[in-house]
Amino acid sequence: MNQDMSILTLVLHASTVVQIVMLLLLLVSVASWSVIFSKVSSLKRVRQDNDEFDREFWAGRTLQELYQDATSGKSGPSAPQERIFAAGMREFMKLRERRVAEVGTLLDGARRAMRASYQREMDAIESRLDFLGSVGSVSPYIGLFGTVWGIMHAFTGLSNLQQVTLATVAPGIAEALVATAIGLFAAIPAVLAYNRFARDIDRIAIQMESFIEEFSNILARNATPLAAEAARAATQPGR
Repeated sequence: MNQDMSILTLVLHASTVVQIVMLLLLLVSVASWSVIFSKVSSLKRVRQDNDEFDREFWAGRTLQELYQDATSGKSGPSAPQERIFAAGMREFMKLRERRVAEVGTLLDGARRAMRASYQREMDAIESRLDFLGSVGSVSPYIGLFGTVWGIMHAFTGLSNLQQVTLATVAPGIAEALVATAIGLFAAIPAVLAYNRFARDIDRIAIQMESFIEEFSNILARNATPLAAEAARAATQPGR
């Protein structure tokens, strides 16, 4: 009756299949914690970089100055929002160099460029988030598989005994239940982190979409005088 029921003993005495399941869940848990810590750091950096660029953008500097700062570094813009700005501004300037005077054409080109850049940024920000979702949804079932297999193995071993007591059944069932516990240990942090990161990413996405709309309005105000000047030039004699 004085059996050692510690977690380590239960793991060491579990069947081979259950031990493989436990090892897999532990590796998944370590990987998910690595993603969690990395994601916390990366999202914090994205928010800080976007906020810093927001302050510079609304500080009264010209669009040309902001664009030169964004493209002057060797590594390019550091903030996702700054890269969106650079993409829109670059396309706007290319269309102006081609003598495009229609406001709608200028804005559509800049908006398409910003949307493409926005999608690339969101893909980078959301990277590895699906891994946490998979860990949160699949780990309990993997642990349950180990538990079912361990209980089947335990009852198969008891089939040769003439007298079965709780003392003989308990160790095998306890070994199997450890797999479920490890599965929950891997799943719960992954689910909590996934939900938290999803909310943070939604806020970042809303911030960048709002910037696209605000910057489009600024470009529209800059494009209107250009269109008026082109229209006047077209109506002059000899043109």
